[in-house]
Amino acid sequence: MQLPRLYAIVDPSCFPHAEAMFCAAEELAGAGCTLLQYRNKSGNAGRMLEEARELKWRMGGRVTLIMNDRADLCLAAGFDGLHVGQDDLSPKSARLILGEEFHGKRRWLGVSTHNPEQLAEADESAADYLAIGPVFATMSKKNPDPVIGLDGVGRARQLTRKPLVAIGGITRANAVSVIQAGADAVAVISDLLPAAGKSAEEFLRILG
Repeated sequence: MQLPRLYAIVDPSCFPHAEAMFCAAEELAGAGCTLLQYRNKSGNAGRMLEEARELKWRMGGRVTLIMNDRADLCLAAGFDGLHVGQDDLSPKSARLILGEEFHGKRRWLGVSTHNPEQLAEADESAADYLAIGPVFATMSKKNPDPVIGLDGVGRARQLTRKPLVAIGGITRANAVSVIQAGADAVAVISDLLPAAGKSAEEFLRILG
């Protein structure tokens, strides 16, 4: 599999209401974003499924949609893949739930890692791509793991041949350095806001 340079993430907690999140997602798709993760750490399952289905409908197949954490909601909403963290389902269990394909295409599975040991273990798993971070200080998590810096991205690159997503404090000002350090893609939440479409266009131009 090949990841696009920009891995966009939308989180309802970053928006005043759901409609604002949907509009931002549409702006991202319109700007050329082809991969989008729906990340909701605080919503109830019913609301999350409702929002996920609305995202699926609005994206209309233009974007590969990834569900964060919840394999059940990934299936129920018809998303294209799942991303799990260290405290979620194991990659093996997630793959068993997801299956291998969806509508004739492989259903993607990503795993978050925060140090060389976790990354090496995930590299042996059923994951299609691996995430490493936080690269820089981030406000997107209440209790973030220790910052790994650009050197951490470089070490991660040496430990896997799978596609590597860097996450954590990545902005238009530092994104190129993260790619140069060895990441295939950068995951971004905060620096896509408030003008999601314009920000995405700038990221895509910067990343080439």
